[in-house]
Amino acid sequence: MLAIKRHAMASASRILLRPHILAALATAASSSRAYHSKLLKSSDEAIKGIKSGDRLLIGGFGLCGIPENLLKAIARRKDIQQLTAVSNNAGTADYGLGTLLQSRQIKRMMSSYVGENKEFARQYLGGELEVELVPQGTLAERVRCGGAGIPGFYTLTGVGTQVETGGIPIKYAKGGSAIEIPSEPRESKIFNGRKYIMEEGITGDFALVKAWKGDELGNLVFKKAANNFNGPMATAGKITIAEVEEIVPVGELKPDEIHIQGIHVHRILKGEEYEKRIERLTLRRTDTDEQQLSPGMKQRIHIIKRAAREFKNGMYVNLGIGMPVLASNYIDPGITVHLQSENGILGMGPFPTPDEVDADLVNAGKESVTVLPGGSCFSSDVSFGMIRGNRLDMTILGGMQVSQNGDLSNWVVPGKVIKGMGGAMDLVAAPNSRVVVTMTHNAKDGSPKILKENTLPLTGTKCVDRIITDKCVFDVVPGRGLLLRELSYGNTVDEIKAMTGCSFEIASDVSETF
Repeated sequence: MLAIKRHAMASASRILLRPHILAALATAASSSRAYHSKLLKSSDEAIKGIKSGDRLLIGGFGLCGIPENLLKAIARRKDIQQLTAVSNNAGTADYGLGTLLQSRQIKRMMSSYVGENKEFARQYLGGELEVELVPQGTLAERVRCGGAGIPGFYTLTGVGTQVETGGIPIKYAKGGSAIEIPSEPRESKIFNGRKYIMEEGITGDFALVKAWKGDELGNLVFKKAANNFNGPMATAGKITIAEVEEIVPVGELKPDEIHIQGIHVHRILKGEEYEKRIERLTLRRTDTDEQQLSPGMKQRIHIIKRAAREFKNGMYVNLGIGMPVLASNYIDPGITVHLQSENGILGMGPFPTPDEVDADLVNAGKESVTVLPGGSCFSSDVSFGMIRGNRLDMTILGGMQVSQNGDLSNWVVPGKVIKGMGGAMDLVAAPNSRVVVTMTHNAKDGSPKILKENTLPLTGTKCVDRIITDKCVFDVVPGRGLLLRELSYGNTVDEIKAMTGCSFEIASDVSETF
């Protein structure tokens, strides 16, 4: 027996002295290791267990990064009804989550943005659909907290608006004549002399997400801006189902490149077919294109060219959807400006040429964009962490109304136009970020948009620093009101007085500058 032990110890010593033998043994053990595979064969198989009344967390932003095959599978299951869908928006009327609205399988949406989905707006305003509107950054953080086991958190976003006081219509009565279900007021608390409101974490019965690559263990890698809401949603489902473009062998994904770890993912499949539509294909304009624009677009570009002068070298800036995002085309080539898009891009570049178009790269307005060298992409909760954390120097937003005290309204005309607040409430709530509003001076009917007090629901209170219109530039001076700084060519001070809905001071050096 002693001889046998000595022989075994001698053999072990020889192995330890030969590293190549150890490496071979490790490789053999790794290759023979048995994995608990989470891989399923089809979307229909993957959605088994989803039932009427469930709450679904759905990744994607617009049509970028949506789990399109899983959504098609649910649309085929007409027995699944009365769903609550938590998603930043609802795709388009004929694609993505919008198809479940068309088939009347959704009872309630929890979203930040209705946008251009006319069916979404029609059902909501007509009293056919419950819609809980949530600021975009708050929505991302509520989901992140839900996935992290945090029941609630306090935020500046929405303070002083109907998000705090309640009363935002969740459901209209049939025909839209009255509010049947209003939103509830939020609890508030003072921290360091400022009021914050409490928001609760969100979890779901199922989370449906889409990734670029995944393995049988459920590890996921996203591609470019298709991370967006997929990241936080993947962590907050009781059961998370991931569809991917490519299934790779276990071990091919490097440990430090995995965005979502397999511990969060319960089922995974290779999507059967991908259209990867782009909601708003937008291409870079040439100088010739600009000359052929409509009068309305030329007016917008006139405003935004002036807004582009606000950029300073080294700034980190967020550009709101619509008119503000056009400013990226007019940055002085002699300076560096880092553009942030709240759906998860830092270092956003101009609109693409036809050969640069990528369905996994869109901005907050769902328009195709590019990313500059040194840029990066990340999830929506990380993006709004940058915003809430005061990392931005400036944000440029559109507006419906601005008061003489700097109150902003830009997300709804009650009972008529509903866009949703998107990320605007989060952006204007960041205490140290300069807020510039770009808009036409008057509405289409000639009524003023700059008023003593706003008549539309607020996006933020006392948050605007500068207003740039097609007629002039105003600064908002705390405790004093508006100060007329600049005139657009061909306009006079008396004309500005006549078309503005409140009084204002006039700078001693006011002149025509743009």
